[in-house]
Amino acid sequence: MKKSLLFLCVLSTVIAWAQDIQYEDFTQFVNPFIGTKKMGHTFPGACVPFGMVQLSPDTDTIGYWEDGHYNNKVYEYCAGYQYDDPTIVGFSHTHFSGTGHSDLGDFLIMPIIGELQLNPGTADHPENGYRSSYRKKTETAEPGYYRVKLDEGAISCELTATERVGFHQYHFPETDEAHIILDLIHGIYNYEEKNVWTFIRVENDTLVTGYRQTSGWARTRTVYFAMVFSKPVKSYGHKKYDESVYRGFYRKFDEEENFPEMAGRKIRAHFDFKIEEHESLQVKFALSAVSTEGALKNLQAEIPHWNFIKIRQEAKYKWNKELSKINVETIIPDDKVVFYTALYHAFISPIIYEDVDGKYRGLDQNIHSSDGFTNYTIFSLWDTYRALHPLFNLVQPQRNNDMVHSMLAHFDQSVHPMLPVWSHYSNENWCMTGYHSVSVISDAINKGIFAGDSESALDACVKTAKYRLFDGLGYYMDLGYVPEDKNGSSVSKTLEYAYDDWCIAQIAKKAGRDDIYDRFMERSENYKNVFDPETGFMRPKLSDGTFRKEFDPLDTHGQGFIEGNAWNYGMYVPQYPGALVELYGGKKKFTEMLDRLFTLQLEDKHIEANEDITRDGIIGLYVHGNEPGHHIPYLYNYTGHPEKTQERVRMICNTMYANAPDGLCGNDDCGQMSVWYIFSALGFYPVCPGSDLYALGSPLVKSAEIDLGNGKTLHIKVENQSAENVHVKAVILNGKKLEGPFVGFGDLREGGEMVFRMK
Repeated sequence: MKKSLLFLCVLSTVIAWAQDIQYEDFTQFVNPFIGTKKMGHTFPGACVPFGMVQLSPDTDTIGYWEDGHYNNKVYEYCAGYQYDDPTIVGFSHTHFSGTGHSDLGDFLIMPIIGELQLNPGTADHPENGYRSSYRKKTETAEPGYYRVKLDEGAISCELTATERVGFHQYHFPETDEAHIILDLIHGIYNYEEKNVWTFIRVENDTLVTGYRQTSGWARTRTVYFAMVFSKPVKSYGHKKYDESVYRGFYRKFDEEENFPEMAGRKIRAHFDFKIEEHESLQVKFALSAVSTEGALKNLQAEIPHWNFIKIRQEAKYKWNKELSKINVETIIPDDKVVFYTALYHAFISPIIYEDVDGKYRGLDQNIHSSDGFTNYTIFSLWDTYRALHPLFNLVQPQRNNDMVHSMLAHFDQSVHPMLPVWSHYSNENWCMTGYHSVSVISDAINKGIFAGDSESALDACVKTAKYRLFDGLGYYMDLGYVPEDKNGSSVSKTLEYAYDDWCIAQIAKKAGRDDIYDRFMERSENYKNVFDPETGFMRPKLSDGTFRKEFDPLDTHGQGFIEGNAWNYGMYVPQYPGALVELYGGKKKFTEMLDRLFTLQLEDKHIEANEDITRDGIIGLYVHGNEPGHHIPYLYNYTGHPEKTQERVRMICNTMYANAPDGLCGNDDCGQMSVWYIFSALGFYPVCPGSDLYALGSPLVKSAEIDLGNGKTLHIKVENQSAENVHVKAVILNGKKLEGPFVGFGDLREGGEMVFRMK
C-alpha cells in the first residue's frame, strides 16, 4: 500500500513537471513578500491566478474599534499580514491584496499540540493562546505555495490551493494531543458585531461543513465551507463566546463536547487527533458562496485525492502559464523580480466567484447561474480602471470580457440601479468616488474585447450615470458640478464624473446613438466648472456658484478632494489632456507647473493625518503612493516635452519599487500600483482608458514578448538600454517610425516588433 502511494506521488510529480516544461519557470522571479510595511500589505500565501481561495498567514488580530474609537493600527492589517510581526495567529482562506480598506479573513485554521487553547493570545504573550512565534528563516513563499515552521510545537505548515479549495499539510511531532483550531470569530477589520451568525456540522469523522455570515464592508456576506481531514477525528468540541439568553431545548445537550452541531455568533471549534511518528495531517477546505453542497462539489471536482505535491505543482503550472504571457529580460536582476512580482499581483484579483457548476450568489442575494461567462468579484474600480483592466485587455482579453459581463450581471441584480462602484462577495460597499465600471466597459467595447450586447451595456452605463441618489450625482446633473456645501469631496467627484461621462459617450458613438453621445460629451466638459482661473487650481465650488473662500491647494483634507489635493487632482482630466494644458495657460506654463509638482516639497502637516499617503510614496508634491496621479508623469507628452516624461517615469520605476518587503510605495490596491510598473517598464501607459492611445515613456526592460491572447505576439526590443540612457531617440513599430510619443492599441494588438532606440 505504501509503495503504491509512493508511486502515485512520484508519477503525479513527473506529470506536473512535464506540464511545467512548456513554460520557463517564471515563479522563480516572484517575491510574494514585496509589499508595504505601513499600509495594507499584500499577502504572501497560497492561491492560484484569480482564485477564490487565497490562503495565507494572519499575523495579528487587530480590532477595528478600540476604547470607543477607530484603531489606526488596524489599517496596517488590511491583508492580515505584516512582514515584521513575530507571531502567526493562523491561516485564513480569504484576503484582499493590498487594499486600503478591508474585510474577509474567513475560516482561520491553526494547528497546535498539547494543552487545548481556544483563545488566540497576544503578540507579546503567544504562550497564552493558540498563536505561535516563528523564525523568519523558516518562512518560504512562492506563487501557489507557502511554508513556515511554528515554534510552539515545532509544527511545519505547508499551504497550497486550487481555485476554490485550500490544501493544508501539517507535520506534527508524534503526539496524542494534536488539535486543529477552527476560529469562526477571527476576521480582518473585526469588531464586536461583525459576525451575524456562524454554523458548523460534523457530518462524520472526517467531514465538517458550515458557513459564516458577516456584516462588515460587505454588509450582507455569507460564505459556506466543506472541510475534510485526512484521518478520522478522535474528539471535537467548541466554545461559544456570545451571550445568548434563549437556548430553546438545546439545553438538553452538552453542546461543547462531541456534539455534531454548533451554532452562534462567536464560535471557536477544535478537532483532536492522535499523530503517529512521521505522520502528516492534511486538511482540504473548500469555499462556496452558494451552499455547503456547492462547497462539497468544488472540493470533489478540484481535489478528489490527497496528493499535496500534485496540487502544489498544478498551482505552480497555472502561475507559470499566466506569468508567461509577458516574457521580459532586464539589465538588473532585481528589476526582473519586481516586474514578475507586479504581474503576480495583477493576476490575484478580481477573483472567480462561482462554483464549479456555474452557480453564484448575486447582488440580490439570490442564486444565479452564469450563462456564457465566468462570474468574478472584488472590483476595486476606483483604482483598477486606470491600468489593471487596460492590461487585461492586452493580455487577458477573455477574462476581462467575463469581468465586464460580471459587472453587467451586477447591474441587472441591482435595485438602485447601478453598475458596481467597489464591490465584493455579492455586495456593493460604495467605496470611493466615480462610477468607473463605465470606464472598464468603454475600454473593453472600444478595443473590441467585449463579446456581448453593447446596447444593453450602454443602457446600464446611462442609467448608472443618471442615478440621482448616488454621491452628489443629482447636484452634478442639475448644476454641472457637485457643490461642496452639499456633498463632500466635490471636486474629485466632478472631475471623475466628467471623465466617466466621456467614456459613456465613446460607447454611444460606437453604437451610433448620437443623442446619447451629444448629451454625455456635453457632460464630459463639466471639469471646467470647478477650475478657478484666479488661483489656477481646481477648487471647491458652492451651490450658489461661488468658490469656497477657505482653500489650501496643498492640503489633503476638507478641500474638496479625496485622497489627494489640488495639485494632484488638478491634473485629472484624462479625457482632454490637450484642453487641460490650455486651461492652465498653455504648454510652457503647464510644463512649469509639472516641474514644480515634482520639485516642491510637501510638508508633513499636509499628510500626517492621511492613512493613504505616506512620505515613502511622494516625490516633491507628486504622490505616486496613491492612484489619482498615476497618469501625471505622462502629461509632459502633451506639452512637447516627452523627454521629461521619460525622465520622470524611469525615476519612479527606480525609486518607488524595489525587491524588498517594503518595495511598494503605497497600497497595491488589487494590482493597480503594480500594473503602473508593468506598463511603464514596457514603455507605454494608458493615460485615458476608453481611448485607443497609449502614451510612450522610457522602457526599463531590455526586451519583452507579450502574448496578446489572439494568437499574436508583440516583441519589444530596447536598443542601447542602460541605467543612464533614459531618453528615447526613436520608436519603430513594424518597420515604421512613430511620429509622436503615442501608440495605438489597435496597432499593438496586431503584434510584430516594437523597437525603442535609447540615447
